[in-house]
Amino acid sequence: MTTLSKPLAGKVALVTGGSRSIGAAIAKRLAADGAQVVLTYSASPQKAAAVVAEIEQAGGQALAIAADAGEPAAVRSAVAQTVEAFGGLDILVNNAGLALGGPIEEIAFDTYERMIAVNVTGVFVATQEAVRHMKPGGRIIQIGSSMTRYAAVPTASLYTLTKGAITGFNRSLVRDLGPKGITVNTVHPGPTDTDMNPADGPVAQIVGPGMAIGRYGQPHEIASVVAFLASSEAGFVTGADIVADGGLTA
Repeated sequence: MTTLSKPLAGKVALVTGGSRSIGAAIAKRLAADGAQVVLTYSASPQKAAAVVAEIEQAGGQALAIAADAGEPAAVRSAVAQTVEAFGGLDILVNNAGLALGGPIEEIAFDTYERMIAVNVTGVFVATQEAVRHMKPGGRIIQIGSSMTRYAAVPTASLYTLTKGAITGFNRSLVRDLGPKGITVNTVHPGPTDTDMNPADGPVAQIVGPGMAIGRYGQPHEIASVVAFLASSEAGFVTGADIVADGGLTA
């Protein structure tokens, strides 16, 4: 087992919302690269178990933890359980998120509060807890959205608000964590074939013509970008907003 074939050997990674779609692809890719992976889930225990089983069948180590990203106590517990299970934490991927919305005048305030709780507060709490355990070489990777650059569809103002908050958070966070040897980066997926936004769904009819490469992305392609940022090869990359959107915002 070489460093080249297993670039994350000896590393521990926590992927929030890792039971399906992009999160599951990230968890499996980091495990394939040698990391011990913990993934959190909220409403998909069977899917989370299936991801763990696939990782273990491939010879990796993984653990699934039930933790609603909108519940700070659950997020803190997930970080603590990760450290207890594998002895540390080197990589945090804040992937858990919701995409609720509608016309701005119709969005219920409890919908707004739920979106902020999951997409913003959950990211803040997970990051705050994780860095308390990270050593130099640690990696914080947030999953944003290309919609912060180009809002291709209506009714997404609330979603874009939450993702824009994470972009701003990271730009200041790099100054806090750079002296500690921890990098902080954001990956902004564009239209990707997921449960929330399938390649044959209604949104695809709107944004499809704007895709420079003529197709939706696949979860494993977003995971590849995350894997690079998690590796030692990205040691000089911090504060970056990497857009992986098939040229939609080009």
